[in-house]
Amino acid sequence: MADLRAGLIGLGMMGRHHARVLRSLPGVELAAVADAGGDPHGVAGGLTVGQDVQHLIAAGLDYAVVAVPTVYHEPVALALAEAGVHAIIEKPLAQDTASAERVADAFASRGLVGAVGHIERYNPSLQHLRARLEHGELGDVYQVVTRRQGPFPARIADVGVVKDLATHDIDLTAWVTQSPFLSVAAQTALKSGREHEDLVAVVGKLADGTVTSHLVNWLSPLKERVTVVTGERGTFVADTLTADLTYYANGTVPTTWGSLAAFRGVSEGDMVRYAIPKPEPLRTEHEAFRDAVLGKDADIVTMSDGLATVRVAEAVLRSAETGETVHLR
Repeated sequence: MADLRAGLIGLGMMGRHHARVLRSLPGVELAAVADAGGDPHGVAGGLTVGQDVQHLIAAGLDYAVVAVPTVYHEPVALALAEAGVHAIIEKPLAQDTASAERVADAFASRGLVGAVGHIERYNPSLQHLRARLEHGELGDVYQVVTRRQGPFPARIADVGVVKDLATHDIDLTAWVTQSPFLSVAAQTALKSGREHEDLVAVVGKLADGTVTSHLVNWLSPLKERVTVVTGERGTFVADTLTADLTYYANGTVPTTWGSLAAFRGVSEGDMVRYAIPKPEPLRTEHEAFRDAVLGKDADIVTMSDGLATVRVAEAVLRSAETGETVHLR
C-alpha cells in the first residue's frame, strides 16, 4: 500500500514538531507544507512552502495537520473539509463554540476523520492513569485536581490562558473520568498587560458527581503540569512533565498515635511509582490519527470531544465575567 500523503499548515513552534514526527512516521509521506509567514525553523526540507491551505489541497493529500493560530482554525478546516481531506487540528478546535460547531459539522457531514490535538491525552502518565481507573484500581473517584502553571510563552497572542492551556485540563479531566462537566465557577486575572487573561482558577463538577479544581497560569517561574485524582482507595498523581505516575494508597495499618490519627483522616499506605514505557506523546497522537484515517480502531480526540471542551472553556470565561456558576447541562 502506498504511503498516506500528509500536509502541514503552520510551521511555527508546534508545526516544526509535527513536521519532524510526520517525516518519521511509517506509512506516511509529508507531501506539502504551508505557512503565510514562511519557514522560520527550516523544517520544509525540499518542499515548497505554500502561502495558504489551497497549496495543501492542490497537492492531493489524504490528510492534513493544522497548526496555525486559533483564529484561523475555522477557515482552514472548512476548506479542507470541502476538499474531502481528513484533518487533525491543534487545540482548541476553534476560537469559540459557534466556530467549533461549524467545523465539527463540516467533517461529520462528509464522513471525514476529524481530530483535535489535545496532546496531553497521549502523555504516558495519563494513559496509564486512565487504564488503571478503567480497571477500578481507585474505586469511586471523588476529585480531580490539576495544576498547569509556568512562564508566559511569547508565541501565544490570539487567546488567553483558558483556551490555550486550561483546555488541556478540561479535556483530560473529562477523559480520564469518562464524565462530562456539569458546572464551572471561575475567577481570572490579567496581570501581564495583555488583552487576554493570564491566570484562572476553576472549580467544577462532573456529571458523575466528581469535584474538580484547576489552577492555570502564565505567571509562575515554576513550570508545573500535575494531575491528582483522589478516590475511594487512594490517590494517583500524574506528572506530565516527567511522564511519571505515582500511587498513594490508603493504609490498612492503623495509626496508633492517637492525636496523629485524628489529624490525618485516612491513614497512609504504600506509595508506588510505576515503571511505565514513555513514548513521545506527539508521536502516539500521530500514530492514532494515521490509523484512524486508515479505518483502524484508534483512540483519537474527536471533534465532538473538542467541541465539548470549547463549550466548557467558554463557560469558564463566562463564569469569571459574571461571578456566577455556569451550568452546562
